[in-house]
Amino acid sequence: MRQIVLDTETTGLDWRSGDRVIEIGCVEMVARKLTGRHYHVYINPERLVDPGAMAVHGITDEFLADKPKFKDVVADFEAFVADAELIIHNAQFDVGFLNMELDRIGRPKLDVLCGGVIDTLKMAKEQNPGKKASLDALCQRYEIDNGHRELHGALLDSELLAEVYLAMTRGQDSLIMDLDSEPTVAAGSDEAGAPLERRPLRILRASPEELAAHDEVIAAIAKANKGKCLWLPPEPPAA
Repeated sequence: MRQIVLDTETTGLDWRSGDRVIEIGCVEMVARKLTGRHYHVYINPERLVDPGAMAVHGITDEFLADKPKFKDVVADFEAFVADAELIIHNAQFDVGFLNMELDRIGRPKLDVLCGGVIDTLKMAKEQNPGKKASLDALCQRYEIDNGHRELHGALLDSELLAEVYLAMTRGQDSLIMDLDSEPTVAAGSDEAGAPLERRPLRILRASPEELAAHDEVIAAIAKANKGKCLWLPPEPPAA
């Protein structure tokens, strides 16, 4: 199971109004383990960065001036994410921007290129309704150190999101079968696999006093509910 945790930074908030991708950061996980492989690139958006966006990520027009254009890096990006499941926080935002960039140069969109998308923002809201679901809030909830995150950055945020996702889905790794591992000894058997002899179960029966006390409680319930006690059999209909 290959997964890619992905994040982008952009010139603004809306690709429909002409905003562009300026940074892509990805880290790879296989079988819920970080492999150490990552993809990171800055991109010349061929337009100015909005001041509001620059205040969030700190990426300036001067810094991006000599960076490659999206068409120059798309092949490497496609090769890294191909056939993987994407893990993205607020996936609608990043997928919208990346699909726009791919579409404008005639490349297949992410739903063709990749094997599905997990939105950790949606997952967090479902797991903890009414609580904050930003990446910073999730880092705090799952005790993940993000003290070095003064500004947003695609690669740093994808690394933090990978840790958050593993914390949010902790326990699911027990559902993944390791086909290469040696078979374990079944419970209730010895090392050779032969069934162990079980001790007979001890049966404790209620005493007459306990049965009488139980009947008193049931009678009180039946009286309070005007004879409609679920623990008493219905009376036979009158002849």
